[in-house]
Amino acid sequence: QVHLVESGGGLVQAGGSLRLACAASGITFSRYTIGWFRQAPGKEREFVAAVRGNGGSTHYKDSVKGRFIISRENAKATVYLQMNNLGPEDTAVYYCAADRRIILSSLRLAGQYDYWGQGTQVTVSS
Repeated sequence: QVHLVESGGGLVQAGGSLRLACAASGITFSRYTIGWFRQAPGKEREFVAAVRGNGGSTHYKDSVKGRFIISRENAKATVYLQMNNLGPEDTAVYYCAADRRIILSSLRLAGQYDYWGQGTQVTVSS
């Protein structure tokens, strides 16, 4: 069975930082694209960042470029999302997702990912 478990969420003041982790099991981790998505109350789930497998190119939502950094540690089957200079607009439940066959043009689409974690809450106070 495939399991994705997010951790690292919490409450932080505006301007602060958090590092999220997504630990995977049940997959050949290095071959999978891992994406981070977020969903705020009353809003649709949106793409935040992704890192490809087998080479590890990274991709970001425009509004987080320069503030968030996605990285992967294949030996630990874990992907990290370092979030800096957080603002209240970043408040959401953050989910990680995994897919092996996702193509570059689709990696921002939540519906293209096969596996999802349960999410971790990030709250940024102003």
